[in-house]
Amino acid sequence: MTELLTRRKILTLAAVSTAAIAMAAGTEAWAQDATPVPNASDVKVPPAAGTVDEAKLLAPGTLKDIVMGKAEAPVTIVEYASMTCPHCAHFATTTLPTIKEKYIDTGKAKLILREFPFDPRAAAAFMLARCAPEERYYPLVEVLFKQQEQWAGAANAEEPLLQISKLAGFTQESFKACLTNQKLLDDVNAVRERGANEFGVNATPTFFINGARYSGALSVDEMSAIIDGLLK
Repeated sequence: MTELLTRRKILTLAAVSTAAIAMAAGTEAWAQDATPVPNASDVKVPPAAGTVDEAKLLAPGTLKDIVMGKAEAPVTIVEYASMTCPHCAHFATTTLPTIKEKYIDTGKAKLILREFPFDPRAAAAFMLARCAPEERYYPLVEVLFKQQEQWAGAANAEEPLLQISKLAGFTQESFKACLTNQKLLDDVNAVRERGANEFGVNATPTFFINGARYSGALSVDEMSAIIDGLLK
């Protein structure tokens, strides 16, 4: 497990090199998509890498779960992600929109995103999303993933993160206040540690779909096959 992220590290975003961020984003996460995805007509339900107690998984943690979709949806998708993880960004920008249209918007599934930052920049991005009004949480996360290359790989991440945050209503003062909120940083760290210690998360993205664990950025067809099987 990587060491806990600290306030000091969050405050020295400008000093973190592009190369260091690329390495810190988690080499395990990069390895998850090594297997080519078959044609849609050939897709079978991918095997789960184990299961967890869903009641324990959904029990309240240090940070409130922000749910995308209807609370009573029969399928629950819990995603552990890092904001600097390229595969997480790929899922958010390529796969999730279709899953949202097919299952979340129709009341068949709901999504809960949980923090699993691998580096200070990922922690900072999650903190900013948490500091935004709740109704802007997922829209801000979406923009952060879409513009990941602009801030995660920048020599100085503070300026691009500030500009993105302003779209969600932040001022320079509220931006600084958010990133110096030690309690929030501690809570983000606690979500990550709980995911690792209680649910075996060690790479991003990791999904729990009605308690079954899947590692790696699932394709639309793979996730659809899983959800469809649960809806029968």
